[in-house]
Amino acid sequence: MSEPLTDTTEGEGAPALRRGWTTGTCATAATRAAYEAWITGAFPDPVTVTLPGGERPAFALAVTETGDGWARAGVVKDAGDDPDVTHGALVLARVSVGEPGRGLSFRAGPGVGTVTRPGLPLAVGEPAINPVPRQMIATALAEARAVIGGPEDVVVEISIADGERLAQRTLNGRLGIVGGLSVLGTTGIVVPYSCAAWIHAIHRGIDVARAMGFEQVAGATGNTSEQAVQVLHGLDEVQLIDMGDFIGGMLKYIRLNPVPRVTVACGFAKGVKLAQGMLDVHSKRGAVDHAFLAGLAAALGADAGTCGAIGAANTALEVLDICRDAGVAIAAAVAERGWQTAAATLRGAPVQLEVALFDRSGGILATTGFRSA
Repeated sequence: MSEPLTDTTEGEGAPALRRGWTTGTCATAATRAAYEAWITGAFPDPVTVTLPGGERPAFALAVTETGDGWARAGVVKDAGDDPDVTHGALVLARVSVGEPGRGLSFRAGPGVGTVTRPGLPLAVGEPAINPVPRQMIATALAEARAVIGGPEDVVVEISIADGERLAQRTLNGRLGIVGGLSVLGTTGIVVPYSCAAWIHAIHRGIDVARAMGFEQVAGATGNTSEQAVQVLHGLDEVQLIDMGDFIGGMLKYIRLNPVPRVTVACGFAKGVKLAQGMLDVHSKRGAVDHAFLAGLAAALGADAGTCGAIGAANTALEVLDICRDAGVAIAAAVAERGWQTAAATLRGAPVQLEVALFDRSGGILATTGFRSA
C-alpha cells in the first residue's frame, strides 16, 4: 500500500491529516500491474501510476493471479484519514484481450455498479467507472505499452470486494447506479474531510433529475426533513437530493444547472444557520446565534422577557418552544431569512425557490412557498 501524503489541518498544533487515494487511482494501479503481468508474466510490485496532477505514487499489490489469456491484480484502498466508505476495500482489475479494433473497453465486475438512468457522465448501460479514472487507466496502459509493448485492444474489468454491500451506504441507488459502487476520482487523491464524494453525489443527483424531465427537486439536510418534504410535495425518489449540510453546494450547482422549482428542506436549527447566512450548516462551521434569534423575535413584537429567555436558551429547540408559548412566529421569520440567503446564492437563476422547516417528527413548522429567486 502506498504511503499517503500529509495534509494541513484547521488548528495550530494539530496532527497532520493523511491524504489517501481514490478508488480510481487504486483501479489504475491494479490495471497496470495486471496488464504488465498479462504481457510479461511478471507483476510489478510495487506498481507506479501517474495521477492527473503529475504525481507518481507506488502501490503494493494485495492480489496477483493469472490464467489462460488473462491476469488480475488487486490493491487495498487507503483513504488516509478521510472517513471514506471504501477505505480498506480491495479494488481489483482483470485484463484480457479485447475485440480487434475496438481499443480499450471497460466492464463492471462484482461490486462495481452499472448506470441505469440518464444524466450521469456515462451512458446508460455503462459500468460506473467515471471519465477521469477511465482516462487514468488509458494513460497507465499507454505508459506500459511504451515500455513492454502489448496490444491496444484490451478489456479491463474492475471489481470491488463487497462493493454491492458498501454501495448501500452511498447514494448510488438513488442515482440509478445498481449492483455496486462507482469508481470515482478527479485528482486521484482523497483530501481528508473534503466531502468530495458527497458533493459529487449532489451534483449527479441534480443531473439525473434534470435528464429524467423532473421540474422540481428538494434538497434535505436529513432523513426526517427528506421524508417530510417528499410527502408535502408528492415527490419521486429521484427528485430528492441528499444535500446534508451542503446547502450552498446544491444551490451553486443549480444556479448553473437550473431546475424550475427547488425546495430547501431542513430542521429548525439548520434553518436558523441558513437564516444567519451560512451555506454549510455543519456544527463545525458555526453555531446557532441566539442573539440573532432574539433580534428576530423582537422585530416580531416579542417582549423583553421573551427576548431575554431566547438569548439565554440552551438550544434552538428551546427557542422554538419559548416562541411557541409566547405566540411569536419565529419559524416563519427564520424560513424567510433562510430564503433570502438561498435566493442570493442562486443569483437570479430562473428558479422558483422554497424554504421549508420541519420539526423532529416531520411536522411542518413554516414554508415560504415558491417564489422567483
